[in-house]
Amino acid sequence: MYARRRRIYFALMGTCVGLFVMAWGVVRLWSVPVAVGMCVVAMVIPPVAAMIANRRGPDDRWWDDPSGDPVSDEWWDELDGKRRSG
Repeated sequence: MYARRRRIYFALMGTCVGLFVMAWGVVRLWSVPVAVGMCVVAMVIPPVAAMIANRRGPDDRWWDDPSGDPVSDEWWDELDGKRRSG
């Protein structure tokens, strides 16, 4: 699942760069408003790409990962009713 999100992220970011390059390298020669519109669309793509890349899937069990702080992990385990062995 991680590889799929990464491919989508790079495709979106490649589209973003392509829009900027096409807007100011080619399209501005015929229509500056269209080039500006392309840049506005390209401006929206990076936050969307970041949200897609950082989205957790239904199989990602991030809430079970230990934090690295033994006191915090012990507290959360106690709250969840778990006992850690070791």
